[in-house]
Amino acid sequence: MFRALLFSLASLAIFGALFSSGICVHAEESAPEGEKYTLRYALDEGETIRYEVTHAAKTKTRIRGAEEISQVHTVSRRHWQVVKVSDSNMTFDHVVDSVEMTQQQGDAEELRWDSQSGEEPPAVFKPVSKQLGRKLSTVTVDARGAETDRKNYGGTKASLGMGSLTLAFPEQPLAVGESWTVPREIKTRTESGEVKPIKIRELYTLEKVKTGVATLSLRSEPLTPIDEPSVRAQVVQQLSNGTIRFDIDNGRMLSKQLDWDETVVGFQGPNSLMEYRARLSESMVDDIERTARR
Repeated sequence: MFRALLFSLASLAIFGALFSSGICVHAEESAPEGEKYTLRYALDEGETIRYEVTHAAKTKTRIRGAEEISQVHTVSRRHWQVVKVSDSNMTFDHVVDSVEMTQQQGDAEELRWDSQSGEEPPAVFKPVSKQLGRKLSTVTVDARGAETDRKNYGGTKASLGMGSLTLAFPEQPLAVGESWTVPREIKTRTESGEVKPIKIRELYTLEKVKTGVATLSLRSEPLTPIDEPSVRAQVVQQLSNGTIRFDIDNGRMLSKQLDWDETVVGFQGPNSLMEYRARLSESMVDDIERTARR
């Protein structure tokens, strides 16, 4: 059952939800002196911003000598439709347009489905198929990317470390080398069935700025001690580590890459093992006109 839970989480991870915001800024000791940059969103009313997301994950489990490998590969295309922009807020609809999905669990037959093929999806993909082309949520954010309002119309509530629709930026400008943190909480379940919340923080660092594009690093840091391997196995799939490119001039994310490479020993008994390897890549697919403003 636990292996099935891990596989289910990985297969639906493409629809990760927003994590909570609450920002604390600090400077790295080695941060160089230099120009500071203000990171802000700048969406235009009526525009459509499109992204393509590729997620590939491989989970290997070994329990009492029996080994099983589960694999998931998904390419999805989504867009934001900006419906309203005011002096203080921006509102957009989030829609997933299409998916190409492949998954295989153990020795079972590989399942494939392309939503644009016109074919009926396998049963395991039907919940996803019902969400395509529909508004999953209407989100209102301020210029810093912090949510001020959200209406959800369906879809998974899983977080899974896939990051938010928007980044939560700090109030003050940043110099290269400076960081800020965003707190988050993960709900896990212990072997006895109790729900155990795990507090983590997402650490963002402004690594460099070149031709109006900021490169940010992201690393998740658990703050709650994790003693049980079964709890750790649930947490590692929800920790984000990677790189984000943000267009300072035009006020939107250009790309994101998150990677996972985790091994947990004893997650389901003394001789059990779980290895989790995954990558998520997201890129804006529409060309945007670049400006020279700083």
